[in-house]
Amino acid sequence: MQTAYATALENVRGGAAARDEARTLVGMMTTEEKIHCLDGGVPTWEGLRDIGGGGYHLRPFRACWVPRLGIPGFHFSDGPRGVVVGQATAFPVSMARGASFDVNLEERIGDAIGRELRVVGADLYGGVCVNLLRHPAWGRAQETYGEDPHHVGELGAALTRGVQKHVMATVKHFALNSMENARFTVDVQCDERALHEVYLPHFRRIVAEGVAAVMSAYNAVNGEWAGENPGLLTDVLRNEWGFDGMVISDWIFGLRDGVKSVRAGLDVEMPYRMIRHEPVVRALEAGELAISEIEHAVVNSLSTMLRFGVGSLPRNPDSVLLAPAHLGLAREAAAKSMVLLKNDPVGPTPVLPFATSTRRIAVLGRLSDMRNLGDGGSSDVMSPWVVTPLAGLVQRHGSDAVVHYDGDDVARAAEIASTSDVAVVVVGYTKEHEGEFIGDGSETAHLRSLFPSGDDPELVENYRQYMRENHWPVDAEHNMSDRRNPRRARTTDKGDVSFARGGDRTSLRLPPADVELIRAVAERQSRTVVVVVCGSAVVMEEWRTDVPAIVLGWYSGMMGGDALADVLSGDVNPSGRLPFAIPADESHLPFFDKNATSIVYDRWHGQWKLDRDGNVAAYPFGFGLSYTTFRLGSPSVSADGGHVEVEVENTGGVQGECVVQVYGRPVRDGENLPQRTLVGFAKVAVPGGGTTRARVVVSRTALETRDTVNHEMVLAPGEYVLEVSRFAGDPEAATVTVHLA
Repeated sequence: MQTAYATALENVRGGAAARDEARTLVGMMTTEEKIHCLDGGVPTWEGLRDIGGGGYHLRPFRACWVPRLGIPGFHFSDGPRGVVVGQATAFPVSMARGASFDVNLEERIGDAIGRELRVVGADLYGGVCVNLLRHPAWGRAQETYGEDPHHVGELGAALTRGVQKHVMATVKHFALNSMENARFTVDVQCDERALHEVYLPHFRRIVAEGVAAVMSAYNAVNGEWAGENPGLLTDVLRNEWGFDGMVISDWIFGLRDGVKSVRAGLDVEMPYRMIRHEPVVRALEAGELAISEIEHAVVNSLSTMLRFGVGSLPRNPDSVLLAPAHLGLAREAAAKSMVLLKNDPVGPTPVLPFATSTRRIAVLGRLSDMRNLGDGGSSDVMSPWVVTPLAGLVQRHGSDAVVHYDGDDVARAAEIASTSDVAVVVVGYTKEHEGEFIGDGSETAHLRSLFPSGDDPELVENYRQYMRENHWPVDAEHNMSDRRNPRRARTTDKGDVSFARGGDRTSLRLPPADVELIRAVAERQSRTVVVVVCGSAVVMEEWRTDVPAIVLGWYSGMMGGDALADVLSGDVNPSGRLPFAIPADESHLPFFDKNATSIVYDRWHGQWKLDRDGNVAAYPFGFGLSYTTFRLGSPSVSADGGHVEVEVENTGGVQGECVVQVYGRPVRDGENLPQRTLVGFAKVAVPGGGTTRARVVVSRTALETRDTVNHEMVLAPGEYVLEVSRFAGDPEAATVTVHLA
């Protein structure tokens, strides 16, 4: 006999409104079943034991499960660099992919992740992280795309499009979540203009793309916790933007007041039955909360599931995990993300790409042969192997041509470099330096009184059965060795599923030992290439003039070593561009206190703040070199200002990709606005010595300002200057003026 949910799915496929069908289902539910849909339905203490033992990576997390009516629930797996359940393809971190400036590439990555999610049974992806990079010390900077709202929004929308070909996607963390250590205690104060012009446009863009779910943040915004903030979850998200999906909480401590969270517009507390259940039951029994308020939340969740076909989505075979096409895509993404910051000549030619006469390559540094995918928290992907920089260079050039040393003895490293044709020094950070903050519990001890005192035995047994039926191993005994080439890869270390402490960075500079190694090697080897592994900006002033070549290599995913070899050898022409500005000094950045309990966010951060204050970036937003050079012609703009066209000439001898960037500003004076705002970009391939015409769509919304009287976004009519350039502040930029109505 067909279940009620299956009938609803069939009706929606036949053209019925998902919200109407969801209301019908809710009408069939008991009060207990409705309340069950308000959280993950998993007992608190059993769930905490599971997640503490690595359960985050062993199975998707289920919520809104009502077996009597055939409602399968949705099944959550995190991201954003791949599927965190089981053993999956680890792509470069989002910040690296932001450096690609390639929305087509990001959509393809989303498509691959969506396919792998359907192997492990997940139908809700938590990996569209688009919190703005306000300060590079933020521990989870690597999970977003950069510092610019338009750029972040376009990349996040592309990932959403790709993923939602297969499953539902979640955009997070709504909103103003860009501090890690203080995320459970900080109140972010932000005025209406800065909030809507700087910190929300990218969320609005992804909501417009049709994202299924929004995840609230841990922090408070203007005095109210984000998970129970009606101004964000109802006034802005639902009423102003017209969002029709479901809202879920960030995990475990995503709210404080269960009843208030229901009324504010939070539909599901994730991942367990923790803070809201008992208060909601009491409030309902006392008549302080109407059953209609609970039903509204459940309808939001069920209608979203019905619209996306949850319960009827096809499962993919195991062979889709780590499929050759996905590994190739991870390698392509890593190569296209790497940013060539410096490439000075030594003798007649630049250091990179390696000269054909190169016979001996010294690969140095503690990170040169380390499994180093980035954050060790919720975004960690359990790939069974990783191609390290050393492994990639050995694969490309042969073991006889590569000599390796970890650099512990600086004098020895310098000696090895001096007897080589070129030295590659790999330095930077690991998941211990930056990432999601996994504390010792003291930072959330004050919230544990909100938990129930014990677990419901029936829920415990239901969850244990679910765990038994949905288990994806990540240990070394199941490392898919048939897909591994030991010559090229470092295997998963035992215990790698455990969380790293992570947190906000304590410094924006390299560790002193790295700087010492760079300087010692550069003194003995003129052809020194420094590869920096990181998740956001690194201040390089104390050493960048000592070396001829610098590559921002990022946490580049499981195929990153091959990609690095591709770039250094010239098999791939680097085309990455900075998704943030790198300052010459930390004092040029906004104030940052990782332990703050209250902080004010204004619009001034990154390139915008540098421009306002007259501080020249060491490397500006959008900057990146190539093995060729480009020249932009005179741009033309459409009559309505909707797009710009410009000829891009490759003035060198090899094919390359140029990122054409368009910045806008109003001609009128007196506005408290950035000197230039990114309004469009396009990446175009140009053959050596050839010319390609680039077409860049101009986002009018990127030029909108907030009307604080009517509480809406408006585009002030008038004259706007559009700068067509290769990076922010490009001295060779061409400008064109357009009237926008």
